[in-house]
Amino acid sequence: MITDDNETGSTAPAKVPTTLRALIVLEKVAEAGVPVTPTEVNQSLKLTKATIHRIFASLEEEGFIQRDIDGRSYAASSRLRNLAFGVVSSVRLRSARRAVLHSLAEKLGETCNIALPDRDGMIYLDRVETKWPLRIQLPIGTRVPFHDTASGKLYLSTLATSHRERLAKALTQEEPQTANSHRDAASLLQDLKRTRIRGYAEDNEEFMEGMVAVAVPILDQNRRLLSTLSVHAPSQRMSINDARDAVPELKEAAEQLQQLLLTD
Repeated sequence: MITDDNETGSTAPAKVPTTLRALIVLEKVAEAGVPVTPTEVNQSLKLTKATIHRIFASLEEEGFIQRDIDGRSYAASSRLRNLAFGVVSSVRLRSARRAVLHSLAEKLGETCNIALPDRDGMIYLDRVETKWPLRIQLPIGTRVPFHDTASGKLYLSTLATSHRERLAKALTQEEPQTANSHRDAASLLQDLKRTRIRGYAEDNEEFMEGMVAVAVPILDQNRRLLSTLSVHAPSQRMSINDARDAVPELKEAAEQLQQLLLTD
C-alpha cells in the first residue's frame, strides 16, 4: 500500500492527495505513450525521489506497469491494459461503437475491425463481419503481430524513432508469415515511414496469403493513436488498390469513433 511518508523536505503538491498519487502516476505513464522513467514522470509531480520510486515499485509489483528492455523505464503492463480494455468496452460505448462499425461494413461490403495495441501485438476489440460467405475468421480477442498487419504497422509508425528501430530489428527476425512479409528491419522501417507520411497503413498479403487490409488511426484527446480501425478482405474480392480507395470512409468512421470517446 502506498502511504504518505511525510518525509522532511517533501515537495509533493498539496493538491495531490496521497491516496491518488498512484493513479496520477498511472495516468502519466499512459499519457506518455512510450516507456518512461520515474524521474521523467516526477518532473510534473514534484514528489520526493524515495516516494516516486516506491510508487513505481508498488505498481510494478501489482502488475500495472512493467520494466522496459533498458531496465530503467516502465510501460503499461497487462493489468493496466486490461483495465483500459474494460473501459473502452463499456456497454453504452460498445453499442454506439458497433453502430458505426455496422454502417462502415455496410458501405464497404467487407469485415471491419477495431484493434488495440498490446505488449506483443494487436488485439481485436470489436469487429463486424462481411455478409459474404467467403470470409477470413479473426474473432474478437485475436492477437495479431505488429509488423505484418495494417493495424500493427500503423501503431509501430507512431513510436519514437529509437523504439521503432529497436522493434523493427527484433520483429523481422521472426519467422515470416508469407512471401510478402518484411524480412529485414530496413524494409519494415521504410514501410513505416510511408505509413507516417500518408496517415494509414497497408497489409498486402503480409499477414495472411490471400488477404489485404488497410488501417487508419483512432486518436485520443491528445491526438495520439489509441486504437486502429481497419477493413480486410480476400484479395480475389478486394485488391490492395480497392482497399486504398476505402481510406476516406475509414477516416470518416474513425472520426466518429473519436467523438464517441471524447464525449463519453
